[in-house]
Amino acid sequence: METAHARLMTRRWGIALAAVLIQLCLGTVYAWSIFKKPMMAANGWGETQTQLAFMIYGAVFALAVAFGGTLVDRVGPRIIGTLGGALYCTGILLGGLANSLQSITLLITAYGFVAGLGGGFGYVTPIATLIRWFPDKRGMLTGLAVMGYGLGSFIMGNLGPALIIDLGVAHTFYLWGMVCLAVILPSALFLSNPPGDWAPSPRPQGSPHAAILPGSSTFAQAVRSPRFWILWTMLFVSITAGLGLISQLSPMAQEVMLAALGGSAPEETMREIAIASGTVVAIAGLFNGFGRLAWSWFSDFIGRRTVFALIFLSFAAGFALLTRVHTLYVFAGLCFYLLACYGGTMASMPALAADEFGSAHIGKIYGVIFTACGLASFCGPYIFASAKELTGGFTSALLAESGLAVLGLVLTVLLHKGKRRNN
Repeated sequence: METAHARLMTRRWGIALAAVLIQLCLGTVYAWSIFKKPMMAANGWGETQTQLAFMIYGAVFALAVAFGGTLVDRVGPRIIGTLGGALYCTGILLGGLANSLQSITLLITAYGFVAGLGGGFGYVTPIATLIRWFPDKRGMLTGLAVMGYGLGSFIMGNLGPALIIDLGVAHTFYLWGMVCLAVILPSALFLSNPPGDWAPSPRPQGSPHAAILPGSSTFAQAVRSPRFWILWTMLFVSITAGLGLISQLSPMAQEVMLAALGGSAPEETMREIAIASGTVVAIAGLFNGFGRLAWSWFSDFIGRRTVFALIFLSFAAGFALLTRVHTLYVFAGLCFYLLACYGGTMASMPALAADEFGSAHIGKIYGVIFTACGLASFCGPYIFASAKELTGGFTSALLAESGLAVLGLVLTVLLHKGKRRNN
């Protein structure tokens, strides 16, 4: 019996590795901004028109997380993870075909709907699985899993600009889809739920915050609680801010560099600026990824609600400061920190939901909380894209995100003052 338990303890770390690999591939979508200008230039597509594919991806992704969470609870992680991986990679490959055919309709359908559905299934499956395997380290392990999601854009941001220049947008999509297919499907087959009586031995270790294991609420009990909707709104605020910035990070970095050169540059310099902006996206992905691990690990010690309060304070100040930045290094440094904070909310929210409502129905409960990302995926990128089209800059969008962060801080204070419901 002791040997069987030791095997399970070893297996859960193998499942954690598989989860990270899956999220690493799914997170490459965060490098979307490096594809925007090349697609617009090659195909004659407009700013908002091109952005629509990313906006729809985010909305479908969020709905798929909610539906996928229910399916994971019912049929298990292996089937849903494999299905999600297959759909995601199919959508990316069809996105390459859309660029070959110069069809914006196919891009929106393939990238927005097909890849979005697969991405949502693939995202929620490892999270729900790890929460069950690691009740003693739920903050750190969910952070580790979604860290991979953030690091995906680091890889794509580093490799993507050169691949686009050398291979073209369409062939970069094809290569992207095939590599993800080779990694996600074997990793998904390794996922499984722990036995029903599973518990780490001898008892949950760590700080008092990590050891809180409340009785589980049913889904119906959770959605009737005001605290559920506070969590939903907190997530909406953070995703609106983060995805808005991510969707325009490369163009914003290029604007800062061009402004430093007087507003124009020769073609060779523009190529260097494009590659440099890809580097900014790549490093931002690194901070997004490690921010997920750092903040969620930190939350095991100081509490999830304290972490959210610190993050919303950072958002409120940081987005306002971006309106006054005119040098690349300061711009990049602020964006790196803000995206580390954004990653922290993505990683800490599943653990906070489990703190509030238990882990028995966490797939469905967190999945529905995650629908906030669907609305945010439209709002954040749309705020930034429309601000650019209407005003020629991003100042109004940045100030709007700063104001929303103040709302997030107020909600976090309300959550802190209320009482958690243990059932």
